[in-house]
Amino acid sequence: MGIKIKKTILELGDWKVGAMLFLPGAEGQMSNGVALFTHGYTSHKGSLLTWATRLAEEGMPSLMFDLPGHYLGTFSEVTNFEDFKLNSHKLFELAFDFAISQLKECEIDTTSEEFKLVLGGHSLGALLALKASELDLFESFKKVCLCVGLGITEEGKTHIFQTPFYKSTLVVRSQLVSPELEPDNVFPWIKSEKKNCTVSNQRVHLICGQDDLVVGDGGVERLSDILKSNGNHVTVDLPNKLPHHTPEAAAGFIKKFLKSESFI
Repeated sequence: MGIKIKKTILELGDWKVGAMLFLPGAEGQMSNGVALFTHGYTSHKGSLLTWATRLAEEGMPSLMFDLPGHYLGTFSEVTNFEDFKLNSHKLFELAFDFAISQLKECEIDTTSEEFKLVLGGHSLGALLALKASELDLFESFKKVCLCVGLGITEEGKTHIFQTPFYKSTLVVRSQLVSPELEPDNVFPWIKSEKKNCTVSNQRVHLICGQDDLVVGDGGVERLSDILKSNGNHVTVDLPNKLPHHTPEAAAGFIKKFLKSESFI
């Protein structure tokens, strides 16, 4: 029997978003751990399908979930941006609770000291995974935070989103999210969160293509320096080809890293 998918709805306050847990087939050895992923701005969980399936093929249960206010995923409105800023990363807790309930049915010892946790995402999702890594629920686990397509633009340099071409694309993309999540709200917040990041003492792995025009030259290194200054253990993978708009192509790099860390 191949991979089995369990579907659920994560409910946080007024938000209801879809999630899918990918369980390895019975013929393989199931890892003692779980990976939780979410997507980038204006996208949806399907953009990370290759991440979840690739890891499930390697024996690691993997869950991907939509963010509220992202219409390509689940029609769940965000009516207050402050609420999104304060609580969106807490969806990782609900994703974890559901995954654990299913793993117990598979007789996986989720209380073992060897249980491994992967928190990850692409772009905005990567930022939320970073924030989630410090939640009390995850404090005792051996974990790693996987951040794909996340970095800091050089100060004073015009960001690609400010160029005429990308401004025209944002006319459409801004209609793919709740009005409260319009670019003028989200982009300054993301920039501030990265520059003033206080996440500390975590294992963080940054993956970003050298052709990622959104992150830009040196963007990953700038973020890495901030994270390292906070006492995080940070490693960086800069593949030649991994454009920002193709997060699905990161699956192989994620698999390679988790194998090197003995997570799978």
